[in-house]
Amino acid sequence: MSPRIGLLGFSIECNRFAPIATEADFAGRTLFRGKALLDEARAATPRMLAELPGFVADMDAAGAWEPVPLLLAMAEPNGPVEAGFYRVLLAEFEAGLRAALPLDGVYCVMHGAALAEGDDDPEGTIQTLVRGIVGPDVPVVASYDLHGNISDADVATIDVLIGYRTNPHMDMRERGAESAQMMRRLLSGVRTHIARVRLPIVPPTVTMLTGADAPVRPYGELIDLGQRRMAEAPYVGRVLNVSVMGGFAFADTAFNGLTAVVTATDAAAATALAQELAAAGWERRAQFHPRLITLPDAVDLALHAGRAGKPPLIFADVADNPGGGGRGNTMFLLEAMLRAGVSGALVGIIHDPALAAEAHALGAGASFTAHFNRQSASDFSKPLHVRATVVRLHQGPINCRRGIFANSLVDLGPSVALDLGGIVVVVVSRRVQCADPAFFEAFGLDIGAARVVQVKSRGHFRGGFDEFFSHDQVIEVDTPGLTSPLLHHFEWKNLPRPVVPLDSHVTWSGT
Repeated sequence: MSPRIGLLGFSIECNRFAPIATEADFAGRTLFRGKALLDEARAATPRMLAELPGFVADMDAAGAWEPVPLLLAMAEPNGPVEAGFYRVLLAEFEAGLRAALPLDGVYCVMHGAALAEGDDDPEGTIQTLVRGIVGPDVPVVASYDLHGNISDADVATIDVLIGYRTNPHMDMRERGAESAQMMRRLLSGVRTHIARVRLPIVPPTVTMLTGADAPVRPYGELIDLGQRRMAEAPYVGRVLNVSVMGGFAFADTAFNGLTAVVTATDAAAATALAQELAAAGWERRAQFHPRLITLPDAVDLALHAGRAGKPPLIFADVADNPGGGGRGNTMFLLEAMLRAGVSGALVGIIHDPALAAEAHALGAGASFTAHFNRQSASDFSKPLHVRATVVRLHQGPINCRRGIFANSLVDLGPSVALDLGGIVVVVVSRRVQCADPAFFEAFGLDIGAARVVQVKSRGHFRGGFDEFFSHDQVIEVDTPGLTSPLLHHFEWKNLPRPVVPLDSHVTWSGT
């Protein structure tokens, strides 16, 4: 008999300080049910992140199976999910699972940093629901973003937890395929134990790079250590997965913290390796302090970039990262560069539907006064008025080619490139971080010819723009915003304290 595998997912990274996420936020990104979900997962350029396509492709290649697609809800990072829509999703998950029985296994595409109004652990809630319906003996595998905050329920309700291993996230499809391989091992009779150890460290986002060429990579070193130890005695053959979860500070939960999660065939191996990795993380605690460039220094660097033998530079507006719940429309860095007379610059992508609509109504070549943030009520999204010329208009999905969005479709809505006089800005109607060069290239803009590029992104731009900029050409700028890596700017209500890097006297008992 071909195994019947249920497919479902709920994936959103939630910033407690950002506006509520609604059904429209999911519908505008990824909200698929039944056959449409499976068809999209098998598409050449799916409108979903790559875990589920990776899982389906690996299962397809391995032999006969019966996929049972239920519901996949994904959205761009935002605030907690609106309670009414969350209840609708839970009811759909429950009804779909009950109607699908009997199932031989369930694959859950999760994130780990979701929030809902009234529920700080939607992943644990959904997985508890799954386990309660399918029973204790049906294999349940879940894949997580490495920014996941891991609760008791997140690990107690499943057989294997598989976290990303790259940041920027370049391995989502591979982790989906690994999830399929683990599912088949569980179906063959393998039984697992999951151990987790959480540290009093809440890594700021900019301290969590994993690439071998990253300038400082304490987090990447922990992931590398876990992968090496899996292949060494006494763990080889016993440990099935090591996931070092960095967490997402802005979720502000009671279970925030850098966490080692180990799945093994025996509890002793899982516990020992999780403790070893946690100890290695604690040794590196001093490296989890962010270092950013001030706004005046950033402007000075921009004025000289690409001149007199100096290389071009890419400036990361990390405090306004839509990939972490930022609104993608703060003007601090753009306005400072305009006032200083920076030229030869590309800026993207600014989320301003009203401005994009006005530019589309005026048409290519039109000159007008661009009113940024005329409809924004955010404390950080201040208005900016500047003369602009419409360079090029765009509407419809963009075929993305690199990094986190590679080989997928992303719809920016009605969008426009505006020339502000030496600085060309891409303005979009749908909020997303600027992680792919295609978001400039769709407007005919030449990134390679720019002296300065400014992106609304925390780190995923590194996986998309690394063909133009090396790590030493990246400037992370200290500006105000909902995703500032300087965590002392926020009023934390649930975060465990004391923690690194917020507090000066932090201890850890070793367990």
